[in-house]
Amino acid sequence: MFDLSTLNEDQEKAVRTTEGAVLVLAGAGTGKTRVLTSRIAYIISERLCQIGEILAVTFTNKAAKEMKERTISILSKCENIFSNKEDFFWIGTFHSLALRMIRPFYEKFKRTSNFSIIDADDQLRLIKKIMKDYEIDDKKNAPKQIAYHINRWKDQCRNPDEAKKMSKRFGIEQTAANIYYYYQDLLESLDAIDFGDIVKISIELFKCNIEILEKYQNKFKYIMVDEYQDTNVAQYIWLKLLSMSNGNLCCVGDDDQSIYSWRGADVGNILKFDKDFKNTTIIRLGQNYRSTKNIIKAASGLISNNSMRMEKEFWTNEDVGLPVMVKSLPDPMSEAHFIAGLIENKSKNGISTSDMAILVRGAFQTRVFEERMLALGIPYTVIGGMKFYERKEVKDAIAYLRLAVNPEDGIAFERVINVPKRGIGTTSMNKFYAVAKEYNLSLPKAARKIAEGSTGSFTTKLLDFLGKIEDWNQNNQTLSPSKLMQKILEESGYASMLKESKTIENEARLETLDELVIALQEFDDVHEFLDYISLVLENSDSLIQDKVTISTIHAAKGLEYHTVFIPGFEENILPHQRSVAEKGEIGVEEERRLCYVAITRAKKEAYITLCNRRNMYGSYDNSYVNPSRFLYDLPRESIKIL
Repeated sequence: MFDLSTLNEDQEKAVRTTEGAVLVLAGAGTGKTRVLTSRIAYIISERLCQIGEILAVTFTNKAAKEMKERTISILSKCENIFSNKEDFFWIGTFHSLALRMIRPFYEKFKRTSNFSIIDADDQLRLIKKIMKDYEIDDKKNAPKQIAYHINRWKDQCRNPDEAKKMSKRFGIEQTAANIYYYYQDLLESLDAIDFGDIVKISIELFKCNIEILEKYQNKFKYIMVDEYQDTNVAQYIWLKLLSMSNGNLCCVGDDDQSIYSWRGADVGNILKFDKDFKNTTIIRLGQNYRSTKNIIKAASGLISNNSMRMEKEFWTNEDVGLPVMVKSLPDPMSEAHFIAGLIENKSKNGISTSDMAILVRGAFQTRVFEERMLALGIPYTVIGGMKFYERKEVKDAIAYLRLAVNPEDGIAFERVINVPKRGIGTTSMNKFYAVAKEYNLSLPKAARKIAEGSTGSFTTKLLDFLGKIEDWNQNNQTLSPSKLMQKILEESGYASMLKESKTIENEARLETLDELVIALQEFDDVHEFLDYISLVLENSDSLIQDKVTISTIHAAKGLEYHTVFIPGFEENILPHQRSVAEKGEIGVEEERRLCYVAITRAKKEAYITLCNRRNMYGSYDNSYVNPSRFLYDLPRESIKIL
């Protein structure tokens, strides 16, 4: 008999309720992974089925590995009830499990047994090829945006015909729908599929071949899903088809932590679960094992303001603890000094720096904190993105600055000569190198020598670029570093390149470049800044294990820390202006869920900070900002204004 004595009453109920549709609403820190693994072990120990007859699905390879290892650990204590051979386990991600299902039936979706799965880079390359072949302007229709629309249609289980019907008659959506046809044909001719195809193809196989569907329906007596709030439409359909026969579908999730709509997640899947599956048993895990009473009260009070959620109540046996601290500061630099000072003091008082985290809404916010950590010698790591000065857009911008200071900087020249594209590729660079070697010239001078001896559009673009470098070099004598950077970003076409492709990633890159311009205001001379950067990049000690975490809130989901700092608690940052502008109240509610996730990462202490002014577009003039509306959602008795 499997021992359930370590589980609380609600957890035990979730484990023992094995039959029918079950929705386990597991809030932050309520032990959902323990419930899932215990449920698998309980079903096996009760001999309700064999291990190979359980389908357990999650979102990441890391989570799947942890679930498998915990299950093996639990079952290894039970004698003679299972084999731990990998082949018997169906515990994995949606993609890995669906791929395992469709591989034997490759002919039915017109592939060979050796079909390949392309990644995001390959997908983009194929889309660019199609656009070139069909003379589709990639300036008006950014390939990354085309890929985004195609991937979202696949998440919604829509084929090219359906995509064309639902897309707008004009604009990039219609262009993407047309390219979708060609793209799918090209994948077939290349004997390949992409990640979005995997679940979609399995659904199409099930619907068109009832014997294949019945094979898997009969095989899996129990289906369990982790993080159900993060499922998209295709994953929902896939689960529904597989569970139709036995009806034993157990989904564990938390609608209050649904924060990934931008990558296709549909919070409606969990909100309508009891309507989609008959006789659903809903079990709420209310006891939080992570946080203090004040943190739970603050987070619960905040999230209760959302209308699109399932009612639940959280409680804890932990201490009351400190209230959530709220501090208003003059500006981001003061904010960074305040938080870094607290980290330094807490570290001296015995709290490990690895048990403290700064959680930001936007990656652009990390710069001031990184620089303050460096100044104080506090080791840090960045999760959910690269360190500020290691990001591609920042390195590109700095390369442009280096050229403005030294027009003969060959390394910087090679990095940005074709960013944005100027038709100067590998062949041209090889010619530059050959001439540079022959005449003992720098790369830029070699490029000019070649350009002055030829004609055509290539020459025009090259001479135009070289002329801009000369102008920027002159401007370096008269303009401040920040003004020079702004001028370079505009005149080089780099800013326009990012603005034209209105993806979430490029909007974030533009925010990062705005922050770089702000950083340059602290320097009187570009040389001084470039020297500083070289020291920053050199001063990254990867051997130190005990580091403060700086992370986006999105990337911090699932993690926990003794102390959490949430800076930028202001309108237009949290909630983010883009979410509010594009989605209205739906966007506000997702942003509130993000805020809830941030607070519930804290075990003992949570600090919320906001600025009175934030540097906008390179100036503090008229840059007073409003506190986040979420500040007023926090129960007064659970917070303390510092």
